[in-house]
Amino acid sequence: MLIAPIIFTLVAYPDTFSLSWNEGRGGFLFAMAFIAAELVGLKYRISPKRFYIVIGLAVLTITYFVALPFGLRSYIMEGAPVYNVELVDSWVWMWDFIVMSLYVGISLVVLFGKKWYKIAPAGAMYLAGSAVILALDAFFPFDSLGPLQFIVPIYLVIDEAVINFLDDYVTNIGPANLESDVPPARASGNLLVLSGLHGPFALQVFWPSAGVHSMIIYTLVMLAFLLKMEIPLKRKLIYFAIGTFGTAAVNVIRIISLSLYALVVTTNVAEWESFHSVAGEIMFLPWLGIYLGVVMYAESKRMRRLQANVPAPTSGRPNP
Repeated sequence: MLIAPIIFTLVAYPDTFSLSWNEGRGGFLFAMAFIAAELVGLKYRISPKRFYIVIGLAVLTITYFVALPFGLRSYIMEGAPVYNVELVDSWVWMWDFIVMSLYVGISLVVLFGKKWYKIAPAGAMYLAGSAVILALDAFFPFDSLGPLQFIVPIYLVIDEAVINFLDDYVTNIGPANLESDVPPARASGNLLVLSGLHGPFALQVFWPSAGVHSMIIYTLVMLAFLLKMEIPLKRKLIYFAIGTFGTAAVNVIRIISLSLYALVVTTNVAEWESFHSVAGEIMFLPWLGIYLGVVMYAESKRMRRLQANVPAPTSGRPNP
């Protein structure tokens, strides 16, 4: 029942399920995967009253999505200037994620009570995190939100070093028609200038394209995941730190892949944008899923080992 509205939107609006975080409802699919992973096999008795309440919430949520093409979407778009929204598309998608996150979150509270966050928090947190990111993108696009932009120059310096290293020692990706002292990648601030096999290509990188949104979503999902695990705080902090480093590494790999695509494959803006729109999710979400799976496996193995080392209780009966 929890995923019924997601399935409805997938059937009703299949063309809106792009993998890009700010160009459609692709995030619904990943939220559905989180929900399914946490609830499959769960044995929990739900009263009929609570079940019917969730059905009512699902109907209300589906009604919202049914109403979108019949004037509701236009009404939402007309509200953008009132609130000084900079990017209207992110504003519109934001409301979809707000509605879906509220539905999933309230339904979990209804089904499982105050302990819902120890049962299935990841899907709701992912949807809420996506709504927050879309809100930031709608109100503070490009580099207008300085604290989120500070990491971009660091990423670009790393990208420059890796690309130029590859050109010097691994393969020739620099242009043959330029002087040999012109490196294939040059970074300055948030500007990256690439000179590859198909000519020059300049990128002005802002915080969403650098993967800062994936770091925020990782933080929310990982905190929700660790919150439900009964493990020592020190181990939680270690897992969180490792995952943070891994997510940052994935973001760097994403920027390098985007650079290599322009250097080696094409400088056609439309083709490059098509790759850019899906590259982040293709890399980040599998990494997040694999890492969570590894943590679960490691902790399950540790618990089995601890249980095996616990001595069996004695009956206390005296010897005859």
